[in-house]
Amino acid sequence: MVKIVIADESHFKYADIICETIEISAQQRGTGIAKRTPEYIITKMTNRNAVIAVDGDKFAGFCYIEAWGHGKYVANSGLIVHPDYRNQGLAKKIKEKIFAYSQEKYPEAKIFGITTGLAVMKINYELGYKPVTFSELTDDPTFWKGCQTCKNYDVLTRTDHKMCLCTGMLYDPKDKKHEQKHPFNKKVLLRLKSIKQALFLKNKKP
Repeated sequence: MVKIVIADESHFKYADIICETIEISAQQRGTGIAKRTPEYIITKMTNRNAVIAVDGDKFAGFCYIEAWGHGKYVANSGLIVHPDYRNQGLAKKIKEKIFAYSQEKYPEAKIFGITTGLAVMKINYELGYKPVTFSELTDDPTFWKGCQTCKNYDVLTRTDHKMCLCTGMLYDPKDKKHEQKHPFNKKVLLRLKSIKQALFLKNKKP
């Protein structure tokens, strides 16, 4: 049975497979995902800023918290599910766990994320996130530095950090409109994604 828990020192042994799973997923999807090192993952576990899904001793999924602007902004990043546990709704459960944990640790913070994945966008939307421009996200340069290992980083630099293939999504705890959501429109986001790819990748050097 898969359990989702707050990651700690007992989970250090999974750092390598977490990084490998993230990298392989990026290669298979052909999308940009920033690479992470085992040392970075271990730091998140040490600081209790991550959740991990395990099935006995087997790694099943992972996600971690990053705090920016002295805790005013929080990102839930690195969401990954091992191939053996995909298509079972685990990603949504992990996302719900890290989202609730982020609100517990940083009750006043705006929670945000950037992603190219429609599945993640849908989960975020159902949690109360809304699509926003990058200017509404943190301006902390350390956050954007984390994108340097993404294969589409040149797009971000060409647009002066105003736009990329990723879609920015934000949850503001002070925004009371979360209850009045419209149904998730996959077609609109697919169209947006295709426009971005056509606009930014046609001029990209091989």
